[in-house]
Amino acid sequence: MWRVFLRIVAALALLLVLAAGAGAWFTYRFISPGPLEAEATVVLPHGTGLRGIADRLAEAGVIEDPKLFLIGVRAFGRDQTLKAGEYRFEPGMSGRAVMDHIISGATVVRKLTIPEGLTVQEVLALVDGAEALDGDIETVPEEGRLLPETYHYSWGDSREQLVERMRAAMDETLSALWEGRAADLPLETPEEALTLASIVEKETALPEERPRVAAVFLNRLKRGMRLQSDPTVIYGLTNGDGPLDRSLTRTDLETETPYNTYAIAGLPPHPIANPGKTAISAVLNPIESNELYFVADGTGGHAFASSLKEHNRNVAKWRKVQRERAKAESQE
Repeated sequence: MWRVFLRIVAALALLLVLAAGAGAWFTYRFISPGPLEAEATVVLPHGTGLRGIADRLAEAGVIEDPKLFLIGVRAFGRDQTLKAGEYRFEPGMSGRAVMDHIISGATVVRKLTIPEGLTVQEVLALVDGAEALDGDIETVPEEGRLLPETYHYSWGDSREQLVERMRAAMDETLSALWEGRAADLPLETPEEALTLASIVEKETALPEERPRVAAVFLNRLKRGMRLQSDPTVIYGLTNGDGPLDRSLTRTDLETETPYNTYAIAGLPPHPIANPGKTAISAVLNPIESNELYFVADGTGGHAFASSLKEHNRNVAKWRKVQRERAKAESQE
């Protein structure tokens, strides 16, 4: 009997030693550097179980043995804490490091930059084409109501929600700038300020010119002069679908639309694009100026004038630049 007892004890001891050895081996494998040789990005969709996660990681070369990863995660009691998303893994990450990274929820942060001066349709096209976003855009915002800036998002985020963030950002920005506006502006509502800012945005691509362009239009509004802005005419012709693929003609300038500021007094009925914060600020806190005119100067900027006589000289210079360019192009 005593010998049987000793044999049982010895067997149990052996089993314990083997179990401890197996545990040590599994732990060693789990914390040892993994097989990944170059940075890799892996998407773990919502609803993917632990086994599916392990298989995806193995297929991407992040881990070597999906079964070992599965055992390691369960041994640490973390199988219910892995988060879905898109993850970027560094070379040589151990199974333990991979597990901790997924538990942290530190997903890949993507970004989408919305340039100033795009129409709503152009912005929505960028959102539609952005990688890793999900779903369709059900609600089309009003023109001018999306704030141009860089937006960060993660894989699987909703397109609808991203557009809503842009709309909310514009509401917040416009409200704050309207509260701090200068006195005696010829603008009665934030919406009118947004409309004028969209025209300023489309008139010049140079940030340093926006305050002067804004001042010109505000001065014209105060005097009851028509804005005579080419971008408003273009919007009336294209309905905001994109740029006009030709130069404006005299007929275009005489075509009556609600946006043709050569034909209508005051502002068009709504913005013609989505202006950035700088353009809105320029409109609501204009510089001191008595300028009433501007025209392209051939360098990418504009020549400004306070009198029609001075403006006509600037226009003559611009026409000369256009003729010289046309002549040079015809000789090529």
